[in-house]
Amino acid sequence: MQTYMVGGAVRDALLGLPVNDRDWVVVGATPEEMVMAGYLPVGRDFPVFLHPETREEYALARTERKTGRGYHGFAFHAEPGVTLEEDLARRDLTINAMAQDGHGRLIDPFGGQMDLRARVLRHVTDAFREDPVRILRLARFAARFADFSVAPETLELMRAMVEAGEADALVPERVWQELSRGLMEHRPSRMFEVLRECGALERLLPEVDRLWGVPQRVEYHPEVDTGVHLMMVLDMSARLQAGLPVRFACLTHDLGKGTTPESVLPKHIGHEERSARLLKKVSQRLRVPVECNELADVVAREHGNIHRSSEFGAAAVVRLLERCDAFRKPQRFADVLLACECDARGRLGLEEREYAQKARLLGALRAAQQVSTSDIAAAAHAQGVAGPRVGELIHQARVEAVAGYLMTFPSPSGGG
Repeated sequence: MQTYMVGGAVRDALLGLPVNDRDWVVVGATPEEMVMAGYLPVGRDFPVFLHPETREEYALARTERKTGRGYHGFAFHAEPGVTLEEDLARRDLTINAMAQDGHGRLIDPFGGQMDLRARVLRHVTDAFREDPVRILRLARFAARFADFSVAPETLELMRAMVEAGEADALVPERVWQELSRGLMEHRPSRMFEVLRECGALERLLPEVDRLWGVPQRVEYHPEVDTGVHLMMVLDMSARLQAGLPVRFACLTHDLGKGTTPESVLPKHIGHEERSARLLKKVSQRLRVPVECNELADVVAREHGNIHRSSEFGAAAVVRLLERCDAFRKPQRFADVLLACECDARGRLGLEEREYAQKARLLGALRAAQQVSTSDIAAAAHAQGVAGPRVGELIHQARVEAVAGYLMTFPSPSGGG
C-alpha cells in the first residue's frame, strides 16, 4: 500500500502558490483494507475514503473506460494492480497529472513540470476526448492561470469534441458548476475566450456567443465590440472582487444587444428588456440559483436607467429605488450598483473613472430610509386614510427626503 499526493496540490506547490486542499491516491490497496485502517468510505461511483484524522480524500488508483456519451458515461476499474502511472494517465491536463511520494520525490510521467515552466495547458492523452467536462475545466484553468496558453493540439481536440456533439451531452448542473467557478477566477474573460475559440460557447451559451461582432456607440463604448466589452466587464468584476451573483449579472446584462436589428445598429434601444427575457431562458436552462438570477434580472432591466440616473430628479430616483426593491433588499441593491460600476468601467480607456452614480443612489436610498413608514401609516389611519393612499403618502415623503439629499450632491456625468 503506497500513498501519493496528486493533482492540484502538487501543481500549486510547484508554482509557489498556497496549497489549501490536498488529494491522495493509494496504490496497492483494496477497499476492505482501507476500511480496516480506519478510513471512511464516501465514494459513490468509485472507491474514495476520508482519512480518519485529517478528513482529506484518499482514492484508490483507478482506470476508466468510456461507455456512453456525456459526463456520466464511464466505467471505473480499481484494484491493487492499477499503477500510479495508469491513474495519472486518466487525468485531464499534464499540470494536474503529477504526484509526490512521502519523501517529496516528484513523479511526472507526462511532462507536467515542463508545461508549468512553459505556461501551457495540454491534455495528457487522447482519453481527454472522452469527458466533455474537461473542455469546461480547461477553460476554467485558463481563467485561473491567465498567462497560460492552450496547446494547439489540445485546442484542436476540443474543437473535434464540440463538433462530435460531446458538449451537447453535458448536464446543466455540471455546466453551471464549472461556469460559476470560472466566473470567480482571477481573469474570468479567459474562460469564455477559450470556450468561444473551440466552439463550445456557441453550444452552451449562444446568447453570449452572438455578442462578438455587434457594434455599440463609440461615444459610450470606445471598444465598440459588445463581446469585447463584456470580457472587460467580467474582468472588472474580478478586479473589484465582486461575488458570484454580481459576476453572473455582469455576464448577462447585455444579452439583448445580440438580438438588436442590424438596421438600427449601433444603437440598442430597448435592449434591457430583451436582455431580461434572454436571461430568463439561460437561468432556466442552466438551473441558475435564485440569488444569481434575481440580481441579474434587476441589472439587466435597470442598468441603463442607473447609468442615466444622474439626470433624474427626486421622483424618478425614488421610482428607480422602488423598481429595484431597494427598500426591502438594500444589500442586493448595493450589489446591483456594483455590477453597474463594472459595466461602466469595463470600457476601453475608462477603467479608472469614478462611478458617481453608485454613491448618489446609495445616498438617496439612505435618505429615503430615514422616512418612518410606521409613523406615516399611523397618522394616516388616525385620519381615516387607508389602502393605496397610505402608500402614496410614504412615496411622497421619500421623494421629499431624496430631494433634500440631492440638493447637496453634485451631478455626475451620465453613461451609455
